[in-house]
Amino acid sequence: MPNAQRISIFPLAGALLFPGMQLPLHIFEPRYRALVRDAVARDRRIGMIQPRDQLPVPSLYDVGCVGRIGEIEAMEDGRFNIVLTGIARFRVIRELEVSTPFRQVEGLIEQENDDEALAPIERAALEQESRRFADANGYSVDWAAVVRLDDASLVNGIAQVAPFDVAAKQALLEAPNLRERAERAIQLMQFFGRADDDGPSTLQ
Repeated sequence: MPNAQRISIFPLAGALLFPGMQLPLHIFEPRYRALVRDAVARDRRIGMIQPRDQLPVPSLYDVGCVGRIGEIEAMEDGRFNIVLTGIARFRVIRELEVSTPFRQVEGLIEQENDDEALAPIERAALEQESRRFADANGYSVDWAAVVRLDDASLVNGIAQVAPFDVAAKQALLEAPNLRERAERAIQLMQFFGRADDDGPSTLQ
């Protein structure tokens, strides 16, 4: 069962984090410097979540991902370079009234199913579509390394690095299980892999 927790959040458009994946961030705004200092002093956890709009205090999507600060580089001027590793998704219950410069929410942490796996035919379809998508867009991929990935790392890796728009990647994050996320990833690669007038997309 998910359990409710207080989560300090970093709403950042276009920077989605998936369980088991890593996200490098350069922290320069004062409120998020404070967020990093607070996280390091407590449990090193930060909730990454997408803003829905561009208002001064943007509304939030319902689902984000809690990450743990692994690598951290503190600079003399107060900025940080950090690397977050995704731990688990969370669902926002409500935003909390706080005195901190950064926002906090009450959220339900969803436990990841480590035993979840794709059927062989599903895995094969995902790898095939990934190769087609990479070839069509001119990406260089170490396919020998890809083949060695477990199913969750493959699916979540595609979801995190593929050049889909924010709404599409949010839909991947919100997929209820690994098999559904893989199916959505295939559909999105087929959709975004179509040739257009602007040429191939670039990786984020």
